[in-house]
Amino acid sequence: MLLATLARRHKVHPLYIRHGLRWEDAELRHLRRFLRAMSLPPVTVLHLPVRDLYGGHWSLTGRNVPGTKSRDEAVYLPGRNLLLLANAAVFCAQRGIGAIAIGTLRGNPFADATPKFFRDFARVSGVCVIAPLRGLTKAQVLRRGRGLPLHLTFSCLNPKRNRPCGRCNKCAERRRVFL
Repeated sequence: MLLATLARRHKVHPLYIRHGLRWEDAELRHLRRFLRAMSLPPVTVLHLPVRDLYGGHWSLTGRNVPGTKSRDEAVYLPGRNLLLLANAAVFCAQRGIGAIAIGTLRGNPFADATPKFFRDFARVSGVCVIAPLRGLTKAQVLRRGRGLPLHLTFSCLNPKRNRPCGRCNKCAERRRVFL
């Protein structure tokens, strides 16, 4: 929804940062399909492995993945937005791109998703960070994206053969929102 909305008024450069997390193959596959269906530019993929940082974390191992009844705080990945934005800022700086758009939504409980964090990051990096969906819930985003091929989107923490596991926090959230 973020890309589709921004592409109506701006030139967009879809960017995906691979950290080596469990869901990335499936997520990237779905993203490529979505971009093609929307006639948007292809995604640029950057690599920044986090295995040395995250070690035996569930996001790498698939063990003890936060389940359907877990709180959003259980899915926290330390430094996630910082790592994503740092890579994106270098990409943007090298190409003269002045802004990064991030899909943070209302209710995000993490410190690296606050307006202050984004302002501070922009001040340090020289690249503006915008979060145009920040005031919206997932349900509101879904309603706004009704005409988009949302069946091509993906959200699962522990996919099996590029399909949602149906048992994780993100699968439960997606089910609730689509209902």
